[in-house]
Amino acid sequence: MEIINKIELLNAELRKEYRNQRDIYGYSFNKKRIEFLEEFRKRNLALRIPTWKYLIPKNFRHFLSIPFIYFMIIPLVILDISVTIYHAIAFSLYRIPKIKRNDYIIFDRQFLDYLNIVQKINCVYCSYANGLMAYAGEIAARTELYWCPIKAANKPISSHTWYRDYADYGNAEDWKNKFNDIRAFSKVSDKNKTSGNK
Repeated sequence: MEIINKIELLNAELRKEYRNQRDIYGYSFNKKRIEFLEEFRKRNLALRIPTWKYLIPKNFRHFLSIPFIYFMIIPLVILDISVTIYHAIAFSLYRIPKIKRNDYIIFDRQFLDYLNIVQKINCVYCSYANGLMAYAGEIAARTELYWCPIKAANKPISSHTWYRDYADYGNAEDWKNKFNDIRAFSKVSDKNKTSGNK
């Protein structure tokens, strides 16, 4: 479909834009570490909110939300353990290509000088939570591609990258061809080549 080709071209442009950000904000990759040029580092440090000031909630609603935010670590860890076990066992049995966890759960905000220690901890938590959801979503998407690759009758608000390969709703012949078709995962290596920002 022409629309899908346009989306892939836009994604390629977006990856290029991410690479351009390095020059704009003065950072580079040194193995797994991100380093800022000295002039950018000084500017960032000047914008950092002191930790003691940050620990004072701006309003009572923020204070009330704290236990609810941090309590979510329990269901997140349970989800993480569950999907990781499922991924290891079921994908081996189905011969579905495994997913690289660190493509989804990315910790790099600790290198930002304009964040204080509490903000960095919070950012690690958010990176874990959102990355885990994306990781679990990819596991679910590949499972769906293997067992029930059928598009919905109405376009969902958002969908994963495999959705475009599903059989159209009502197209029984196409569904029969795509059901349990391990060849559908031949695109995994292509997706991996084009998904990185580095």
